[in-house]
This record gives sequence, structure tokens and C-alpha cells, in this order.
Amino acid sequence: MIKRVAEETLRQMAKQFRAVAVLGPRQSGKTTLVRYCFPDRAYVSLENPDVRRFALEDPRGFLSQYHDGAIFDEVQRAPELLSYLQQILDETTESGLFILTGSNNFLLQEQISQSLAGRVGYLDLLPLSIEEIDFNVITPDLLDEHLIRGGYPALHAQDVSTDFWFSSYLRTYIERDVRQIKNIENLQLFERTLLLCAGRAGQLVNYSNLANEAGVDYKTIQSWISILNASYHVFLLQPYFKNWNKRIVKSSKLYFYDTGILCYLLGIESAKDLIIHPMRGAIFENFIICEFFKARKNRSQREQLYFWRDRSGHEIDLVVEEGIRLRAFELKSGATVRDDWFRSLSFWKELTGEEDLQIIYGGMRDELRSNAPQVYSWRSKNNFFLPDLSGI
Repeated sequence: MIKRVAEETLRQMAKQFRAVAVLGPRQSGKTTLVRYCFPDRAYVSLENPDVRRFALEDPRGFLSQYHDGAIFDEVQRAPELLSYLQQILDETTESGLFILTGSNNFLLQEQISQSLAGRVGYLDLLPLSIEEIDFNVITPDLLDEHLIRGGYPALHAQDVSTDFWFSSYLRTYIERDVRQIKNIENLQLFERTLLLCAGRAGQLVNYSNLANEAGVDYKTIQSWISILNASYHVFLLQPYFKNWNKRIVKSSKLYFYDTGILCYLLGIESAKDLIIHPMRGAIFENFIICEFFKARKNRSQREQLYFWRDRSGHEIDLVVEEGIRLRAFELKSGATVRDDWFRSLSFWKELTGEEDLQIIYGGMRDELRSNAPQVYSWRSKNNFFLPDLSGI
């Protein structure tokens, strides 16, 4: 089994909550993790039609089989079950009695908030982080190879073609999961929207423009991006709003949770293609920002990640809020440090007075300088992804 950072977080949650929900995209390793952490718990897959039918038709009878608790896998397939689970959790003092997994945050959040609020802890399990790939000794040495392969465990545990795997994965997602979330009649238009989103990774979200290109209305695009977000395929990075300068951009930026899927959607088939691709910089930026998300979600910590841009063109790729302090990051895919990379950070320092300034780039060596932003390699062993809690 590939060792996961979230393992310790999951064990700690199971000591504090009567139930724990492990959520994340399909194939991110949820089932493997929970079965490894709780080998004595009965395992029940609600993907099984017979099991699911029993759970839906006779929920009380179904739950009566599991006095000692259980793992309910893909529980979004029978979300009504959670209402009946509430009474069981209210009548017990045992922690970690039920472990729930789900790949559909859209359906589960509403059901859990209605039925199990205060009784369940949440853990989001995303595809493998660079930290996890490193300590499992399975990291591709080259940046572009890593960006194309992404972080889904199956692509690191097995020798499989990324093209075949992503093709099958997306077909399953679009034809099955999307229909489960919302009955979308025209799946071709939804798939076209997904491709259009890939072409806008790292850019401000313009719903009107997306709607025009996809051939649907504004509200439909908003709904579909919500579906992509709820199923852990895209996320929106919010702007930092503090008014040092009132002429700031207030739209969100769109990113993908996995660069492997992003590269596949963009038709990038090899590292050689990626090196010369016009979106390589955006893909690298996507990769690094997602690593910050993974580091925090694996430890169930608040994200507090933003970007900042004003209408004069000044921009900080990533702003990390930690207490009363802000950390500012510029993300550059190039392998050679250039002087013009420091300009935005210099402007930020002058504007805000903040001095925690860092550049993460596509080279292989850290370049730690005095009286200047620190420059870290994407392969750096410094934990710049993790929250810096000193002084908070």
C-alpha cells in the first residue's frame, strides 16, 4: 500500500468523532486507506446493487447488522441511510464507530449537514501529493513527467498507460457520476465545458464567456462548474480582498485538482509535448497551488489560500494567510532564475509591508538569498507547502 499523510489524521479523527467521512474524487485511494486503518471494521460497498437495494428499502434492518460499526463505501449511493444512522450515533459514546467514504461532495454535504451535524468529522483525500510520492520513492525525476502523470495512486502503483487510464476514468465520471449528481441530458455539452475549463486553468473564471463557447446559458455554466467542484475535479481559488488598493480583481481563478487529468484534457501526450506547450506555465502553477491544498487537507487544516491581483496588472500567484501574517509566493515553471521574477514580490512588500516572500520554480536547486525572496525548487525538501505556525 502507498503510505498516505492523511493516515494519522484519519486515526486521530476516529478518536474524536463517532463517525468520520472520507471524501474525495474516485480512485484517490479512499477505500484502500480506510480498510488499512480499520481492518476490524465490517466493509460494505454501496456500489453493490443488492447491498444498496437492501439499504434503501430497509435501512433499519440494514443497519441492525452492524452493532460494532462498519465502513460504508461510496455512501452517496444511498444518502438516505444517513438519516437513520443519526439515531445510532446519538445512542452511543463510542468513537470512530462508522467510517463513511464518498466521491460526491455535492450529494453528501447536504445529507450529512442535515442528519449528522456535530457527529461526523470530515477528511478530504485528494490524489497523491509530491510529499507522499517522495516518501514512497515513486516520484518521476523530471518535472514534466510528474505533471503529465499526476497523482492518482493507480498510475504510480501500476505500469499503466496514462492515456488509457484517464480516458476510462473520465468516461466513467461523465457517463455515471454526473448523471447521479444531476440529470444532465446533453453530456456532450458538459464534456465540452470540461475541455473549455482545461483551456482556462489558472485564469479568472468568466462565466459569460464560458457559456457562449459551450452553447449554454449563464446559470447552466455556474451549475456545471459547481458539479465539477463537488466531484473534486476543479476548484476555485478566491482573491484576497484586503483593500490596500481598492482597484483589485474580485473574480475567482479556476484550477484542476490533478495535473494528469488537466494534461490529458489539453491533449498533451508526452513530456516532450509539455515542454513546448503554451500552457506549461499555467499547468505548473496549477500543480504547486494544488500541493498547498493537499498539504492542508491531508492534515484537516484550514486552507486560507488566495491569489491577489489589481487592475494595473500587479499579481501575486498565491497568498497564504496564517494568523495575522501573509506569505506570498510567485510560481515560475522555468528552470533558470530570472531577475524579473522578483518584481511582483517587491511591489507586494512595498504595498503590504509583508516580508515572507518566496519563489517556487521548475529548477532543481534552492537558491537562498539574503535580503531577497527565497527561491525554492519544486523538489525542495523545505516544507514550504506546510503552514508556518511559528509566531502565530
